[in-house]
Amino acid sequence: MDAPSIIQAFQRAGQGQVFAFYDQLDQAARDRLLCEAAEIDLAEVELLNRTLLAKGTASVNLEGLNPAPYEPLPENGGNGSEWARAKGAGEAALRAGRVAAFVVAGGQGTRLGYDGPKGTFPVTPIKKKPLFQVFAEKIRAAGLRYGKPIHWFIMTSHANHEATEAFFQENKFFGLDSAKVHFFRQGRMPAVDFNGKILLETKGSIAMSPDGHGGSLRALERSGALDLMKRENIDTLSFFQVDNPLIRVIDPAFIGFHLLRGSEMSSKTVTKAYPEEKVGHFCIQNGKLIVVEYSDLPMALQRETDATGKLRYLAGSIAIHALDREFVRRMATGGEGVSLPFHRADKKIPTIDAAGNPVKPEKANGVKFEMFVFDALPFSRQPIVIETRRADDFSPVKNADGIDSPKTSREDQMRQFARWLKLAGTPVETDATGLPKIEIEVSPLFGYDEDSFLDSIGKRSLKREELTHGPLSLE
Repeated sequence: MDAPSIIQAFQRAGQGQVFAFYDQLDQAARDRLLCEAAEIDLAEVELLNRTLLAKGTASVNLEGLNPAPYEPLPENGGNGSEWARAKGAGEAALRAGRVAAFVVAGGQGTRLGYDGPKGTFPVTPIKKKPLFQVFAEKIRAAGLRYGKPIHWFIMTSHANHEATEAFFQENKFFGLDSAKVHFFRQGRMPAVDFNGKILLETKGSIAMSPDGHGGSLRALERSGALDLMKRENIDTLSFFQVDNPLIRVIDPAFIGFHLLRGSEMSSKTVTKAYPEEKVGHFCIQNGKLIVVEYSDLPMALQRETDATGKLRYLAGSIAIHALDREFVRRMATGGEGVSLPFHRADKKIPTIDAAGNPVKPEKANGVKFEMFVFDALPFSRQPIVIETRRADDFSPVKNADGIDSPKTSREDQMRQFARWLKLAGTPVETDATGLPKIEIEVSPLFGYDEDSFLDSIGKRSLKREELTHGPLSLE
C-alpha cells in the first residue's frame, strides 16, 4: 500500500490521530511511521476494542475447575515401562530428523541490570557462557548423539533482532551449521488508550509492543518457518523460553510421549515448591486442559489440600511444550475457526499529548494486547502433561537477585553436575542441599543430560585434587 492508502485506511477506521504530525516529519521519519502503521491489522484492533476494551478487565471464569491429571515420573508412581517406551520413540524421531528446537528470545536483560538481549547474558558457573551458547551446545550435542543435525528456530523482537543475529555471527554460531539456525521477529501490537485510540510514542512512532509469547505461533507461520519445517520433514517443535539454562532442550522421553499419545500440544510440569509459587496451574475445565495463572487462581484454591495433605493444584506450568507443526499452522491461520485469544493489560504507556509533548504517565493510561501460548491447549487434540524433575529442567534467570536469579541458577546447575558425578560413582563433597563445595561446570558437549554425561564420564578419569580443590570444568 502507498502512503495515501495507508493514511486513508487509518482515517476510515477512526484512527487518523496516528498521522496527526505527519506533515512535520522528514521523509525518513515518515517512512518509519508508515512501516509501523502497515504492521497493524485495523480490523483486529477494532475487534479487540469492541470485545476487550468495552467490557473492562474480565474476571476469569473458575466454574467447574479441577486439577489436571499428568503423567508422573516413575519414582512418583509412573509406569517405568511406559517411560522407557516413550524415550525410545523420542529417540527414533530424533534419528529421523523430525524434531526442531524453538526458543522464544525477544526479551532484553533489563530486569537483570544487563544491557542487551537476554540470550546473551552469562549464566554458567565457571566459564560464564551466555544462555544462547548453553542452548546451542545442547542442540549440537543432541544432533551428534542421534546422528541428525537439529534445526533451531529463534524468535527475536524488533528491539533485539539485529543484536541477536550479530552475536551469533561473532561467535560463529557456537559450532552449529548456520543454515540450520533461523531467526525471525515476533509480531507487535499497537497500544491504545481507554477509548480505543492507537497511541503515539513520539510524533513519528506508534506505541508498539510485542504480542506476547502466544504470538510465536503466528510468527512461525508468517516468517515461513512452518513451510521450511515441512520441506525438511520436521513435524515436532520443542518450545522453550530463553531464561532457563537448566532445560533439557531435547528430551527424548517428552517427545516420545507427545508422539505416542497423538498429542498436538504437550506440556511439562513440575510440582509446586510451595502453595504460593508464581507459576501457572494446569487445570481441567469443561473437559478441556487449560492453564490458570497464579494471579487468577484464588489463594484458597492455591493452598487447598486433599485428604493426604497434598496440594490439589500441584502441577505448575514452566513454559516447556512440544508442538505439532500443523497444529501451529491451524492456530496461526485460524483454521477450523480457532485462534488464540488476546488478553488486555492495563499499563503506563509513554506517549505524547495533543501538542506533541512527551507524557510519562504515573498510572495506567492505556492497554496493551498480548497472547499466551498456553491458551492453545484447549484447542489441541489429545493434549498431555508430563511431570519433570525441577532439578533437571527448571531454574530460570528472571531477577537480579533473590529467587530465580543468576546466583540461584548457577547453584542449581552445580547441583545437577554434582548429582551426575555421584551417579557415575565419583565422590564429590556437597552440602545438605546438594551444592558442591567446589565450583563445577559441565559443558553440554561433554554431557547435556544424565545419559550423555554418564557415557562421557566413563571415558574420563578425574584426579583427586580436581574433586577437592576445584574448580572442575569438563569440556
